[in-house]
Amino acid sequence: MASKYSQTNGSHDVGGGIFCDSNMHMAKDKAKDESKTEKKSGNVSDTTAADNCDSSIKEVASLKDLEERKVQEGHAKFKRLGWKRLTVVLIVEAIALGCLSLPSAFATLGMVAGVFLSVGLGLIAIYTSHIVGQVKLRFPEVQHYADAGRLICGRFGYELLGAMFTLQLVFLVGSHCLTGTIAFQNITENGACGIVFGVVSAVILLLLAIPPSFAELAILGYIDFASILLAIGITIIATGVQAGRSSGGMSSVDWSAWPKEGATLVDAVIAVTNIVFAYSFAITQFSMMDEMHTPSHYVKSIWTLGLTEIFVYTLTGALIYAFVGVDVKSPALLSAGDTISKVAFGVGLPVIYISGSINTTVVGRYVHGRMFKDSIIRFVNTRMGWITWLVLVTVITVIAWVIAEAIPFFNDLLSLSSALFVTGFTFYLPAVMWFMLIREGPWYAKENLVKSIANAIVFVIGIAILIGGTYSSIYDINAKFQDGDVRGVFSCGAVE
Repeated sequence: MASKYSQTNGSHDVGGGIFCDSNMHMAKDKAKDESKTEKKSGNVSDTTAADNCDSSIKEVASLKDLEERKVQEGHAKFKRLGWKRLTVVLIVEAIALGCLSLPSAFATLGMVAGVFLSVGLGLIAIYTSHIVGQVKLRFPEVQHYADAGRLICGRFGYELLGAMFTLQLVFLVGSHCLTGTIAFQNITENGACGIVFGVVSAVILLLLAIPPSFAELAILGYIDFASILLAIGITIIATGVQAGRSSGGMSSVDWSAWPKEGATLVDAVIAVTNIVFAYSFAITQFSMMDEMHTPSHYVKSIWTLGLTEIFVYTLTGALIYAFVGVDVKSPALLSAGDTISKVAFGVGLPVIYISGSINTTVVGRYVHGRMFKDSIIRFVNTRMGWITWLVLVTVITVIAWVIAEAIPFFNDLLSLSSALFVTGFTFYLPAVMWFMLIREGPWYAKENLVKSIANAIVFVIGIAILIGGTYSSIYDINAKFQDGDVRGVFSCGAVE
């Protein structure tokens, strides 16, 4: 029994072992199959992940290539200016409003002082512009006047000159907007509200400011220069003919070699600042030189521009004053009589708007470049670049229009902006730059003494005009508002 039981039990043990082995083999086979499946699935996943990674790398590489290409295109786009084109765009910026206010300045100061200051301040402007060019060559990273402020006085200097730079250029755009309003009112005989003409002027200035590169604006410069010369020529010829036909001829014209009788110190200072304003091209020189492919050629540009300005300004101021006398108006085109002034203003419309728009471009380039300093957006050759650029120049133009409507009289707007900002950019700041950035060795050294004295004189002239001009302009503005000599702010009245 025991034996049988043992056999039976053993038999069961053998059978159970066979069953367990069979199940074990099946489990192992299943595990192997699952392992193979998982391995296969894992291989597919790894392959997919690798493909996605390769795709992402290719996309990043593609974007990087696109960005590099846009950067290269941007650098090429903003390095196309030669010295001739630089001269043209500087002329566009400079020779416009200055011509229109000089004859009235001559009438206040007298012929002798008018000619002396026109020539003398012109030569000083050429010299200080030469200093600006030297700074640009020594410090190529300087793109705008604000960057020179950083070299002089760190972050504070950068922010201060940046604010002055921006405000002055916006004032210039506002001045051109105001001149456009005067032109349209004269041509149409006040056929519409002055605000309407101001809006029209602002829209034209905005459209012309859309191209972001000075090289693209250079072709308009030839139209601009031809326009101002024709307008001035028509005015000079017309006033000369009128003076010759008047009773007593040329000898009857009431002009004097000496200051106008009854002229106050305020009147004289405002007249001087109007001449200073005419030589304000140094403010944009850093910005424009930054687009030059050979910056060292700037010397040809500033001498060509400076001598052209001296010739045009002195001739315009002296001849129109000599033909019209102390009653010469500002802007000077109003002195040619009703019909001729309409013609002159019509011919002069291109210079009013082209010269104004280039100031929008300069300040726009500064603000846009500062906002997107480390981005390809700054090159204005992508969709976002163009969107941000168009929004920015629109905002600048609107602000300029508001300024033109808030200070709706010509001479005082010019003299106020000139006293506040041009005195610095054209006179005392270049003098400071020479002492701090250009001078080598002690100021009293033999090779530096003459230049040290000259720059000290230029600095004093600039500070004197800054203080006297600002006071005189504010005083005159206040007096005119109190006397009711001008239209109110945002008024439909005629601009004076």
